Amino acid sequence: MRYVPAVLGIYLAMSASAFAQAPIEVEACRLSGFAALKERSPSIEHLTFDMESLAISKAATKVEDTPIKMVVMGDAYLQREKSDKPNRFVCLVSDKGKVVLTFFTEQ
Repeated sequence: MRYVPAVLGIYLAMSASAFAQAPIEVEACRLSGFAALKERSPSIEHLTFDMESLAISKAATKVEDTPIKMVVMGDAYLQREKSDKPNRFVCLVSDKGKVVLTFFTEQ
């Protein structure tokens, strides 16, 4: 039983480390996605990204005339009143850190 606090401490340190290592654009994707989802579905209470599932890639492409400098993909959890199902998401970030698109789909 005395190992539980140690294991919990290690888990929390690893979680904090994962957040500290993620680029600021990941949080921009989460906030932008949450705002858009909340507008369409007010029952959504939280949006959490699974930090271990994230794929963060630098990009040098365009969507029409908008430069895309980063693509973020991974698992997201949308907490609603009735269910909490995993979703996949993709987020496109422009050259100035602006979120161009955040797309969610149920698995």
